[in-house]
Amino acid sequence: MTLILGFDTSAAHVGAALFDGGDVIAAAHEDMARGQAERLMPLLTEVLAEAGLGWGDLDALGVGVGPGNFTGVRISVAAARGLALSLGIPAVGVSLLEAAALDTPGPVLSCLTAPREQAYVQSQGMMPDIHAQLVAVADIPPVWSQPGLTCVGSAAEAVAAHLSATSTPARYAPASAVARIAASRWRDPLPRPAPLYLKPADAAPSRDAPPVILDDA
Repeated sequence: MTLILGFDTSAAHVGAALFDGGDVIAAAHEDMARGQAERLMPLLTEVLAEAGLGWGDLDALGVGVGPGNFTGVRISVAAARGLALSLGIPAVGVSLLEAAALDTPGPVLSCLTAPREQAYVQSQGMMPDIHAQLVAVADIPPVWSQPGLTCVGSAAEAVAAHLSATSTPARYAPASAVARIAASRWRDPLPRPAPLYLKPADAAPSRDAPPVILDDA
């Protein structure tokens, strides 16, 4: 039996799911705007305990790498890297755009909520292919609309209304989808998980040159 612990803090939530290669055997999802860093590790421990398992039983980790909240993405990616190192197991980074579309018949446009009436989008099974990007919903070109198109994800309704398409919720919670996708990849040689940022951080460092500090002499 393969055991994959998937988790995600890329939006206003913290979620975890334990996948045994066939189904999710334990999961938790809590909505929260703040406090993901403090809640993540206890939640992971609780999910393992619910299944009667411990950290040493895991084969791999799956982590949502965004796009999403800048700080939230960093929290989960840093946790995955640290746990993978301490446990000696792989950590697989999974795009939340891919996770949103999992097991939804195509053509599919994944649509995740972004600030200022924007959306993170990416297609599966569409022609032409739409790569992961940040776009204002009002600026989405009509040419993206096509017969049978389904929009999925947290911004699906807004994008579908703009394109006169169908919208549907994602089939799985984010952490569950992350765990399922990671289960199909963890044996492959992969780079360490890295954040998927499609916009500059809201709290980006100043681009101005630092002030010159003069000696008193």
